[in-house]
Amino acid sequence: MTFEKKTVVEQFKAHATDTGSPEVQIALLTTRIKYLSDHFQKFPKDFASKVGFLKMIGHRRKLLDYLKKYNKDSYSSLIKKLYLRK
Repeated sequence: MTFEKKTVVEQFKAHATDTGSPEVQIALLTTRIKYLSDHFQKFPKDFASKVGFLKMIGHRRKLLDYLKKYNKDSYSSLIKKLYLRK
């Protein structure tokens, strides 16, 4: 998971030391959400993990709303790169 995290950060960072911009956070949350959705296909009764999963989805939604409000160009390019929505 750490190797995958490093590759995601490298792909979406805005500058050399960027690790916490909204784009990077959304990309990291998206990879974790995809992993957990596959996990729930195998283990549908894992209700304890589902709570954290729903919190991650809510956090990603808030970050996407923030990015849409303050930087629409970055928002639209990020949506296309991550294959979220339209």
